[in-house]
Amino acid sequence: MSNTPPPPTQPLPAEHADTLPPAASDAPAPVRTGHCQCGRISYQVSGVPDDPHLCSCVHETRISGGPAVLWVGFHLDSLTWTGSGGEPKWYSTYPTLHRGFCPDCGTHLVSVADGSSMIMVTGFSLTDQSGIEPLGHSYRDIAAPWMSITLARGSEHGENEAPMTASARS
Repeated sequence: MSNTPPPPTQPLPAEHADTLPPAASDAPAPVRTGHCQCGRISYQVSGVPDDPHLCSCVHETRISGGPAVLWVGFHLDSLTWTGSGGEPKWYSTYPTLHRGFCPDCGTHLVSVADGSSMIMVTGFSLTDQSGIEPLGHSYRDIAAPWMSITLARGSEHGENEAPMTASARS
């Protein structure tokens, strides 16, 4: 692979500029919005959702009061806090893992690890939940024994099988 930059291209004359399809890099990244229950803390993220997965670790079940939390990743630099409440209040469940929640209504919104380029948002804080079907299930081995999970098609773990993992991803 060469480190030499490609030669410059000649610009298309203005009268023909609309004859070419836009370059992929010219297409805007998809934008999604999300918010807490009371609406005070809201956010915007862009890009394609990454690593949608359920997590049933003891921190998630305790914080959410439910058997699992759905997490969806986006690039950290795409996150913008847009609500009147600004940034959420932060709580560290591990020394290097920080979770953001609304101090007014308590909604759990995001999780970010020190040094990570990704921010994980709770799937159901997103306004649009399309395309975020879980592909994995962290801590399935300690999930509620009555819980039955069908993962999204295309999952590396099989269509109807939840993986038994012990890695903390959120």
